[in-house]
Amino acid sequence: MRFLSRFAATRRAFVAGVAGLAALASLLGASPVQAQTLQKIKQTGELHIGVAAGDPWYYRDPATGQWSGVGVLIGQQIAKNIGVKLVPVETTWANSVAALQSGQIDAMFVLDATEERKRAVDFPASPLLWYAQGVLAKDGLVVKNWEDLNKPDIRIGVALGTAPDRDATKRLPNAKIERFTNADETIAAFNAGRVDAIVFYHAVLTIAYSKIRKGSVQIPQPTVAMPTSAGVRKEQDPAFRDLLDAQFKQLYESGQTQALYSQYLRTKGLDPDKQPGVTKEALEK
Repeated sequence: MRFLSRFAATRRAFVAGVAGLAALASLLGASPVQAQTLQKIKQTGELHIGVAAGDPWYYRDPATGQWSGVGVLIGQQIAKNIGVKLVPVETTWANSVAALQSGQIDAMFVLDATEERKRAVDFPASPLLWYAQGVLAKDGLVVKNWEDLNKPDIRIGVALGTAPDRDATKRLPNAKIERFTNADETIAAFNAGRVDAIVFYHAVLTIAYSKIRKGSVQIPQPTVAMPTSAGVRKEQDPAFRDLLDAQFKQLYESGQTQALYSQYLRTKGLDPDKQPGVTKEALEK
């Protein structure tokens, strides 16, 4: 069960590496490589998106080598909407900014638009989707509010040094928080019954549940929800960024974003109606 540790490790690597890239970008300005992204996409008839291991956003089938995931499905829908072909380009989360700046890819979906990242690449204004800190709780443990976990007899598993670790430490002072070297060990402890619940990002917990089929993924109140977006190159002409902004808004407001997420969960043998969604409205209700 390496999917969660890969997610956490690549996220940390990306944050560490983007600072240097952001400083370089601020000195050099927008990359001259393929400066007019939208024009290039129209000329070639191809939209190149970065794909990197991180289920449910991107998943590479080890048998076929084919990429799937929510990011791929959204990319395919946008490519269809603008009349071009989607081309997945394998990269890593840590290298995605460099891949954007060099022109290797046109967009990297499911990147959070932090201030640090905004100094290196550009982002549409509209969110792509939302995710929240959630809980994979053992059967019979109902977590409507974070306070339901804030008890001395509740054992909470977290991956050491992650944002959910820091937040759970502040939010749940009375709970027994057990820290593990990585997220894989955290999942293994939950599977073995050594902890009662795991705190992590809800979409990744949903994939964990699809593998172990124990417990349930819940979103405690008050909801800690965050938007995510897509990184694109900084350009003098923001036509491609603005096109994605319009596409994101249309997909989100029409319900297609949630529908594509649900479509992917079905490939994991899950009933999407029984799992938390990826819209702010669904997560906060």
